[in-house]
Amino acid sequence: MSLADFFNPIHADKISPKNGYLNSQLGSKIKTYTTEFPDLSSKEFDIAIIGVADDRGSTNNNGCALGPDYIREKLYTLHEGVFKSKIADLGNILPGHQLSDTYIAVKNVVSELIKQGILPVIIGGSQDITYGQYMGYESLEKKVDLLVVDSHFDMNEIYDDGSVQTDSESYLNRIFLHQPNYLFNFSNLGYQTYFVSQDSLRVMEKLFFDTLRLGEVSGAIYLAEPSIRNADMISFDIGSIRSADAIANMNAMPNGFYGEEACQICRYAGYSDKLSSIGFYEFNPACDQNGQTAMLVAQMIWCFMDGFYNRKKDFPMNPKSDYIVYKTALQNNEHELIFVKSKKTDRWWMQVPYPSAGSKNERFHFIPCLYEDYKLAVSGEMPDLWWRTYQKLI
Repeated sequence: MSLADFFNPIHADKISPKNGYLNSQLGSKIKTYTTEFPDLSSKEFDIAIIGVADDRGSTNNNGCALGPDYIREKLYTLHEGVFKSKIADLGNILPGHQLSDTYIAVKNVVSELIKQGILPVIIGGSQDITYGQYMGYESLEKKVDLLVVDSHFDMNEIYDDGSVQTDSESYLNRIFLHQPNYLFNFSNLGYQTYFVSQDSLRVMEKLFFDTLRLGEVSGAIYLAEPSIRNADMISFDIGSIRSADAIANMNAMPNGFYGEEACQICRYAGYSDKLSSIGFYEFNPACDQNGQTAMLVAQMIWCFMDGFYNRKKDFPMNPKSDYIVYKTALQNNEHELIFVKSKKTDRWWMQVPYPSAGSKNERFHFIPCLYEDYKLAVSGEMPDLWWRTYQKLI
């Protein structure tokens, strides 16, 4: 089956301005599926935009299936940055006969694009589509680090018979319980404590997953950069942005990330050499005002693209001459911690050893960190990030 079979073309007349686009605008740069499906085998594309017009899994946000074209309308008017974009827009995946059919379509598309070295940018649609995005990694036979930007932990309901509900507030259960399990780490960025049960927090702690509360990173988004840099895939709930900046969500809340912070998160994501897919979910045009939220999401995608085209390919340690290695011992001298700093970008990683029964191919696992983690180790204390990572390697 060809990838084209999953998509419906875009009706350009519905999203294009009457006078067309300027040469510098993305609308004249992106290869859009209107009549002819882009030739993905040509190796001329780095990024593929995918619309998912399905909101059957939404919780109190019906109408977000209509979101993709409204986002496109704004995105195409933005001017290309200091980069030469190589982007295809594949059109919209329409709802399958059942919701599970939509997940399978997203899975197949994401998997095939990643295999071809093309990064999928998904514009939905409800956030349960994240499950299909995650499933796209199954055939890649590698562990996956998932980061979700959300004010909630979407892991609400397991039925009495043990079956798992899948909607925008429970899809994480489906991911956590999926077999075979290829999830190495989960990170939540931006949760708000009053929306999260203490039981859920205990589950996250027991699994050594990473959680960053909104109050911890608000006004200091750089603290979230290592978690973003560590992700293979990101799912961004537009409802995590405060309603004053992003009203187009029926579950919009007064507190959340500022628009500028959302754009910075997306630039960090694009800048990460490791990230291979990202999804933007829960934008509902029925709630928008003057296209404000559609424009914000478009700017977030633009910032992601800007980061992507400024990647430095500095994941350690090849070649070793591009890095500075720092060693420090803890107070009791039980462990020597090793840190690596890139000369290109000044970004930091911690070197965490595999247990004796660990990886056959590698002796160490590199985990992104901050300079503050190094300073903590120099003072004689073990960074919590090192310990949590080691526990997951056992």
